[in-house]
Amino acid sequence: MSEEQAREFCLALPGAREDIKWHDWRVFSIAGNKMFAVMSLAGNALSFKVAPELFLGYVDRPGIRPAPYLARAHWISLQAPYPVAGDELRDLLQRSHQLVVAKLPKLKRVGLLL
Repeated sequence: MSEEQAREFCLALPGAREDIKWHDWRVFSIAGNKMFAVMSLAGNALSFKVAPELFLGYVDRPGIRPAPYLARAHWISLQAPYPVAGDELRDLLQRSHQLVVAKLPKLKRVGLLL
């Protein structure tokens, strides 16, 4: 999966929007300001949330490391070319989205759950 395909997939998720923050990062968020993925403008890094019980298993894989500043919240970081298959990356991004949606108040969750 290319960087542009990952970007398009993130934006296709329910309620997702993209903002440029910190000068050179694309931030994908829902419900105003709840981030579920972050991508460098250069497209060479992608970070997103994973379930706490899967975090250590992912960071043990080659090419995947804890995301700087966000590892304590169970975020992982991948460098391009991404070391996972396209289907797995889509699944991980969708799960990240759903992990964030699950933490929203009930009223904001409507229409965002898959």
